[in-house]
Amino acid sequence: MNYWTGFSLLLLTWAGLPQVKAGTPVTGYMMQIQMTPAMCHLNMSQSKKRKCLEGYSLNIVGLYPEHMSERCRTTSSAILPPLQAKVVARVMPDEPARLQLWHSVGGCVPMNASQYFRAIINYADRLKVPTDISRADTYQVSASHIQREFLRLNPQLNSKALHFHCQSQRNISYLTEVRVCYNAKGQYKACPQALQSNCPTRYYIKGAY
Repeated sequence: MNYWTGFSLLLLTWAGLPQVKAGTPVTGYMMQIQMTPAMCHLNMSQSKKRKCLEGYSLNIVGLYPEHMSERCRTTSSAILPPLQAKVVARVMPDEPARLQLWHSVGGCVPMNASQYFRAIINYADRLKVPTDISRADTYQVSASHIQREFLRLNPQLNSKALHFHCQSQRNISYLTEVRVCYNAKGQYKACPQALQSNCPTRYYIKGAY
């Protein structure tokens, strides 16, 4: 089942990230999107998590400030209203992971937990994902094809704002993550130079299970 599309935002409509507050300089963000079937296949320790058991094709790991440090940690509450929690769970199904994410980044973002997860939902809803990513079968594809599809479906996205991460097992390379970079206002921007794609020219996309 693909939970990426068809979000009902209802009261969660969000126009983008708020302006950065004084004393909290955020120059950009990186959203990390996980290819769930591949990660569940490659990391057996995750196989009993909800995202694996319920057959998610994609899930969001987090929206990270461009510059992370220990000062980003917070003890503020990450508990969401029930309606919002239900919507967020469609792309971030594991509640303990959501709590841990907020406690690791909340001190560096100019928003509370509810605003932060609203921004993630807004970004996920805006990003159009190629259907090739969530096919039922496992198949090999060229890296250039997947990149072209992302750029075709998202005209405002440019190649420098989009990076791919792969992981190998028994000499087979699987696409495991897509990373998308934004400026402080939520517009696509070039990722930091330190963030580079590591995928070969051809890799496998693990089919849904």
